[in-house]
Amino acid sequence: MKRYLVAPLALVICGATAQAWAHHSFAATYIENQTITIEGELVQFVLRNPHSFINVDVSEKDGSMTRYVVEWAAPAQLAGKVDRETLKPGDHVIITGSPGRNTEDHRVRLLTFRRLKLASFTSSANGTRTRFAPNASRAG
Repeated sequence: MKRYLVAPLALVICGATAQAWAHHSFAATYIENQTITIEGELVQFVLRNPHSFINVDVSEKDGSMTRYVVEWAAPAQLAGKVDRETLKPGDHVIITGSPGRNTEDHRVRLLTFRRLKLASFTSSANGTRTRFAPNASRAG
């Protein structure tokens, strides 16, 4: 009887150990006592475990574009606030977070997030265009 209990117990222990080993320390990847703010166009939103990611194209002072990878929370932590349909490519976002330790990686751990809805137009059947004023919304 003990033989039948030992194998499943060993598998459970190995599985728990592997998960703990695989998870990284944010302090090892990000400078947690510093913050940066980036503003740009959302390129991709990946809602997945263990962490979600936002890719943002940011226009630098010299006019060049830099792609930042922003690490966010797990889907379970975002449930009820953000889902796959909340953020779309082209959304204008402002993100504040902890910068990555390797500046060449252009990584940020998200602390605050703001999505701006820029002025948009709608066309009517008679060809007139109506302008809607910008407003800001917050997600997560």
